[in-house]
Amino acid sequence: MSRWKELPAELHPDVRQLIVRLRGLKDRGELSTRQLATKSGYSARSWQRYLNGRSLPPREAVEAMARIGGDDPTRLLVLHEIAAEHWAEGRGAITGAPESGPESPPVTPSSTPTERQPYGPYPRILVAVGAVALVLSVSAAVLLAVQLADTRAKLAKERAGRTSTAPAIVSESLVPVIYTCRLEQRDGRWYAGLSRTTDTIVAYTHVGPVVAEAQCLLRRAGIAPGEIDGVFGPQTQRAVVRVQKRYGLVVDGVIGPHTWKALREAAPE
Repeated sequence: MSRWKELPAELHPDVRQLIVRLRGLKDRGELSTRQLATKSGYSARSWQRYLNGRSLPPREAVEAMARIGGDDPTRLLVLHEIAAEHWAEGRGAITGAPESGPESPPVTPSSTPTERQPYGPYPRILVAVGAVALVLSVSAAVLLAVQLADTRAKLAKERAGRTSTAPAIVSESLVPVIYTCRLEQRDGRWYAGLSRTTDTIVAYTHVGPVVAEAQCLLRRAGIAPGEIDGVFGPQTQRAVVRVQKRYGLVVDGVIGPHTWKALREAAPE
């Protein structure tokens, strides 16, 4: 378990809760910041700032941490949204005191109020900007909702006999599609009629027919992946881990060429 530095006392409790949750996911995965950087696409220095409360992590970084740690991204993103609302308040309190180090100039009595309190003179502007952002977000959500019914119908039509080469990522606006497994054996390999891939990489939060194909093969192998909905969630990930342990594969919860081979050639149990 990592020995964490104490978080700044000025942090708002909601910001502190988010950071503690991110620290817990990092500890649970026994990852160094360098390993975390490799898996998430954010630098090790950035993660040090995020996990020590010096910077608020962006939404994409929080979502990546949830995926890496096997946590529910929806709940973690709700914590991030709440923390973001209080970040300016906490950050203002933190930046009010000078940081130690050669690059931080001392605060002198001649500093103007604007220099000491960069957020003080502009509360109305910040509120207005926030309101505009909220209106734009609501408008985008309404437009997405209008398109959901058509998207679901298209997914249902395209699910049979289609091979997806790049699975999509699950999102809050996703409407699950229930797929039908049509199992058949050809040349010693099993297929469920949703994809014939043998090497597409499928991982946590991916969605689409390729995921549904894997779920059908997991069920045929006697390991319940949950609903055949094409969503690579926690239950599907646990089923993949069981298959990998059963056949002596690398246990990473990710379906790659070796796991596809085991699924397509496995005898049901």
